[in-house]
Amino acid sequence: MHFKNRIEAGQLLAEALKPYADKPGIVYPLPRGGVPLGIEVARALSMELDLIIPRKIGHPYSPEYAIAAVGETGEPVINETEVSRVDAQWFEQEVARQRKESRRRRRAYLDDREPLPVEGKIAILIDDGIATGLTMKAAIQDARSRHPAKLVVAIPVVPAETARALREMVDDLVALDIAEHYLGAVGSYYDDFGQVSDQEVIEMLS
Repeated sequence: MHFKNRIEAGQLLAEALKPYADKPGIVYPLPRGGVPLGIEVARALSMELDLIIPRKIGHPYSPEYAIAAVGETGEPVINETEVSRVDAQWFEQEVARQRKESRRRRRAYLDDREPLPVEGKIAILIDDGIATGLTMKAAIQDARSRHPAKLVVAIPVVPAETARALREMVDDLVALDIAEHYLGAVGSYYDDFGQVSDQEVIEMLS
């Protein structure tokens, strides 16, 4: 499956999520790329919108390759094999650095607004796509700690193996394309996959 841009992907996800429309719930897009999709979904489902802000920890020699991810709270989600091969002190410092970046983004995007209460409601986590799944797993861990009644992950595209792992962690996985032969990068599934800036996120959320 191929998408023109994040807006179209969000509209298609909203259609797939229609069974949740008008129910008490909160949509949590993962910044920055998930925000355009999350706004489309929240609008279509008549739900509130908040953020969960996990951060990828890239390999020291190949930063785009995720070896772990960390939420704003809780323990990091790690690729044990890869993390065991890197310097432990570097890893601890990187975890602290990425947590600090999560806090910076929350202040920038939401002006330190308190997280919306989700107890007894549906929590829907949204991103523009998933590769290794580590960042989404960190987001799931964060969302679980907020005690929603039901936890849903919604994404346009996900590798089949990652989808199987995520299904064991959530109540529902809604994916438009579960790829048996994943193309290697989320951007390969979009015509327009330009980086979303902090300023664009702030403007969208306002």
